Amino acid sequence: MLIRLSKGSKEFFRMAMRDRHYIIMFIPALIYFFIFHYLPMIGIVIAFKDYTVGSKFLTCQWVGLKWFIEFFESPSFFRVVRNTLLLNIYNIIFMFTFTIFFSIMLNEIRKNTYKKIAQTISYLPYFISTVIIVGLIINFLSTEAGIVNKFLNMFGIESINFMQDSRWFRTIYVGSNVWTYFGFNSIIYISSMSSINMEIYDAADVDGANRIQKIFKITLPSISQTIGILLILNLGHLFSSGFEKIILMYNPATYETADVIGSYIYRRGIQGSDFSFSTAVSLIGSTVNYLLIVIFNFLGRKTFDISLW
Repeated sequence: MLIRLSKGSKEFFRMAMRDRHYIIMFIPALIYFFIFHYLPMIGIVIAFKDYTVGSKFLTCQWVGLKWFIEFFESPSFFRVVRNTLLLNIYNIIFMFTFTIFFSIMLNEIRKNTYKKIAQTISYLPYFISTVIIVGLIINFLSTEAGIVNKFLNMFGIESINFMQDSRWFRTIYVGSNVWTYFGFNSIIYISSMSSINMEIYDAADVDGANRIQKIFKITLPSISQTIGILLILNLGHLFSSGFEKIILMYNPATYETADVIGSYIYRRGIQGSDFSFSTAVSLIGSTVNYLLIVIFNFLGRKTFDISLW
């Protein structure tokens, strides 16, 4: 018995056969995301159960919203939420500002040799391991042999125990993040600037515009879409943070400003084996991040006509 395909189905199969090589290349990525990102979502049910190591999580006792309520009532709730938000907000403010400034500065360099050297030097920190970066930070800020305290001592200032003082943690964390990522993140902006029609700049020269005017009237408006999309993506991660670097840098003395949702989950879930509670906290953060990216995408589309979808 012959099966007659509709016109739309025939078109679909025709396009699939045409792009079969791309589809075959896409299959490994699809399998990866299914196995390591979608399949583990079944484990979300642990957040609503009293799970213990070695037991089958699907048959554990159902406790409903117990762990969510426990987190909201926890004395650490306000601290970890506040620290997570502040660190991410500071990261966005300083990272965005410095990265865009650096990208424009590179774009204004006329000699390609100098531009390539500056780009290469700025990219290097991105490829250094987080463990090594934290080790460098600890060595530079050491009270005994740290270069920063040695410099302060030259001016008669007593050594500061940076790594044990909670007031310095955010500055050190955000500053080191900017140093690590600003060069690599600038690639997107530089690529966006390279697509600007040079005739626009030539026309501005004829009109007598100087470099500052061309930056604010041509360059920034031309990359505004890129800036908006990246900003939406970053705002959608306000409730998550790179806790790997934080747990390498922080200690009980700096918990007041350093403890974030990710490090709190690590201590309770991995070190304390409280998997149900940590899953519930992680689910809260993921849900809030999802809502944030939807909200900011909606606001961006309505206000600036910039959106991810």
